[in-house]
Amino acid sequence: MMNLKLTTLPLVCALACSLTLNSCQTTNPYTGEQQTSRSTSGAVIGGLIGAGLGSLTGSGSTDRRQKAMVGAGIGALAGGLIGDYMDKQEAELRHHLEGTGVSVTRNGDNLILNMPGDITFATDSSSVNDRARNTLDGVGMILAKYKRTMVDITGHTDNVGNSTYNYQLSEKRARSVAGYLKDGGVMNQRILIHGRGPDQPTASNNTAAGRQANRRVTIELVPSQS
Repeated sequence: MMNLKLTTLPLVCALACSLTLNSCQTTNPYTGEQQTSRSTSGAVIGGLIGAGLGSLTGSGSTDRRQKAMVGAGIGALAGGLIGDYMDKQEAELRHHLEGTGVSVTRNGDNLILNMPGDITFATDSSSVNDRARNTLDGVGMILAKYKRTMVDITGHTDNVGNSTYNYQLSEKRARSVAGYLKDGGVMNQRILIHGRGPDQPTASNNTAAGRQANRRVTIELVPSQS
């Protein structure tokens, strides 16, 4: 399966990075953490796009999803609005997921929820367990509130056992999580599903702890940009 990601034109990347390296360090009003101002970075990139120096383009399904969302009446985000929008969504997710075992990390303006397999599924099962349902109920409510994000759901396994089976299991688990979120009100047009099997480990598969860390489902939230 093709790994579909957002891409940017090189000129935009170079200029945006050089301008944002000196952005002010601020305290996030929602999380209390020190970080480079997301709104400042978004405004810089938005200004470059408005000046005709480059444009953000979606590859494949990303572009189609954005068009489908606009067609469904969900407007895209632009410039300085992106950072603030994702800040607020991040704060609500962190609050809801505290103590659940699901982590929230941030990569630029993307948010990544990491759901360990041992708290989400029984061994060799693709059915979301009761504990995970309670967690996903809240996640779904937040995602339904913050509609201007695309939702990439990816299943991962360790490298033990049959490779084909692992790929199939990882995709089934991603589909189960996606289905649960759809049932909770998250629009189908926003969601993309991947099954990566053992291809993207976060730890060594040579230890039990590493294999457990690799068995997971991730939910990446990507702002829909105009």
